[in-house]
Amino acid sequence: MSPKPVPDKINMVTRDMEAAVAFYRRLGLEIPDYTPEWDVHHRSAKVGDGIDFDLDSVVFTRQWDEGWGGRKNGAGCVVTFSVATREDVDEIYNDLVGAGYPSQQAPYDAFWGARFAIVEDPDGNAVGLMSPSDPGLRHDTSPPG
Repeated sequence: MSPKPVPDKINMVTRDMEAAVAFYRRLGLEIPDYTPEWDVHHRSAKVGDGIDFDLDSVVFTRQWDEGWGGRKNGAGCVVTFSVATREDVDEIYNDLVGAGYPSQQAPYDAFWGARFAIVEDPDGNAVGLMSPSDPGLRHDTSPPG
């Protein structure tokens, strides 16, 4: 196995994007507007080097995590760990699921070019595993309808 997974991304899943954006902006995060069709589903805060902080709508989250249930009316959080290779995603996922941890999303090649999977920790929190993104494997996806 490659080096250990590293915490890399926090996805806050929200039922009300505008309320969430207002809260995190008031807290001090810089969250730019993008396009009207995506602004209701996905926003990325500018936090510098280190951990990425994204806000995602419940419906968009279900597009990249087929097992998403969330804690409160679909809202919740996904903490994602980066791994060195695409193969590491599958290896770590298989190890965790084989040890009895529930799967939310089996490994797959995500539209943003990374290999991605999600398992649940012992408390039911969503934990993502993500390889580096390969620009050659990126493909467009439509906003949820």
